[in-house]
Amino acid sequence: MKLGIVGLPNVGKSTLFNSLTKAGAESANYPFCTIDPNIGVVAVPDERLKLLGDMYHSKKVTPAVIEFVDIAGLVKGASKGEGLGNQFLANIREVDAIVHVVRCFEDPNVIHVDGSVNPLRDIETINLELIFSDLEVLERRLSKVTKAARMDKTLAKEEALLLRVKEHLEAGKMAKSLEISDEDELALMKEYNFLTYKPVIYAANVSEDDLSDDGASNAMVQQVREFAAKEGSEVFALCAQIEQEIAELDDAEKAEFLEELGVKESGLEKLIKASYSILGLMSFLTAGEDETRAWTIKVGTKAPQAAGKIHTDFERGFIKAEVVNYKDLLEQGSLAAAREKGLVGMEGKDYVVKDGDVILFRFNV
Repeated sequence: MKLGIVGLPNVGKSTLFNSLTKAGAESANYPFCTIDPNIGVVAVPDERLKLLGDMYHSKKVTPAVIEFVDIAGLVKGASKGEGLGNQFLANIREVDAIVHVVRCFEDPNVIHVDGSVNPLRDIETINLELIFSDLEVLERRLSKVTKAARMDKTLAKEEALLLRVKEHLEAGKMAKSLEISDEDELALMKEYNFLTYKPVIYAANVSEDDLSDDGASNAMVQQVREFAAKEGSEVFALCAQIEQEIAELDDAEKAEFLEELGVKESGLEKLIKASYSILGLMSFLTAGEDETRAWTIKVGTKAPQAAGKIHTDFERGFIKAEVVNYKDLLEQGSLAAAREKGLVGMEGKDYVVKDGDVILFRFNV
C-alpha cells in the first residue's frame, strides 16, 4: 500500500511524516523546506503476528508495510508555478490513496501561508491544485485521443469520457464525484491515475488538548468531518507534535504515554485503520517456524487469489486452503490441536478469505 501525504506548508505534514517513518524529513517553520519528495516505509503494527511468531518460534516475523510519500507543501497557484510549482504532484500519481493533512489548531508561533487558520479554505486550495494538475494530464491524453478517434470507435468512446471529465474538473469538482457506471470507463479512470479520483483520508492536526476526545470539541475538526462525509472520505484527528514524541518511545513507554494523554490509539494506528477501510483491505496470515507473515489483500478475495499474493505458482496449482482463525490457533497452541477440535477448515476455490485467517495452502505445480 502506498499513501501520498499532501497539505499546505506548515500544517504539520513533514512533522507527521517524520513521526510515521522516523525518516527524519526536514521540518521547519517556513514554507517549502521539503523540496524533494521524502519516501518512508512503515511496518503495520499487528499484535497477531507477534503472538503467532512467539508460538511458532519463527525465525522471522514479517509485517505488512505501507509506503509514505511526502511532497513539498502546496500553495494557491502551484499549478501555475507559484511556490515550487506542482511538479511534485507527479510523485504521488502512483499512490493508492491521499492523506491530506489539515491544520485545525491555532498557534501564533507557527506561520500560516494564508495568514489565518481555516481548514475548509485550505482543503479547497489543495483540491484546486489537484484539479489543475489533473487537467494538465487530461489535456495531453485528449490531444492524442482526438486525432485518432475519428477512425476508432473505442477511442471515440474514450474521447467522450475525457470530455465529460474535463467539464467536471473545470467546474471545480473532483473526478471521483463524476457518476460513471460503464465498466470500460471505470477501467480507464483507474488507468489515468487522476489525483482527484483517488480516495482521501483527512488527517486533522489538532493541539494536544483536543486529542483525548478525538477532536470532538474542536469546531474546525467538525467542519472537516462534515465535509469529508459528503464526499465519502475518512477523517481522523491527531497531534503531529505528539506523534513525533511517541515515535521516540519503545512499545511499553508508548502505551503508558498514550494512557496519560487519555488516548486509545496513536495517529499511525488511526491512519492505518482509515487507509485499510477506505481501500477495502485486510490481512491474512501465514505462520511457521521459518516465517510468520501478514499479507494484505482486498476484502472479498478468494483463496486462490490470496495464494497468488505469496507466489503465482500457489494460485496456478491451488488445490485446497487449510484455514484456522488466529484466535482459535493461539488458544489451542498448535495447528494439530486446532485440527483435533475441528477448528481447521479445508476450503476450496470459492472460499472468501477473512481478516485474521491463518492459512496453509496446498498446491501442485
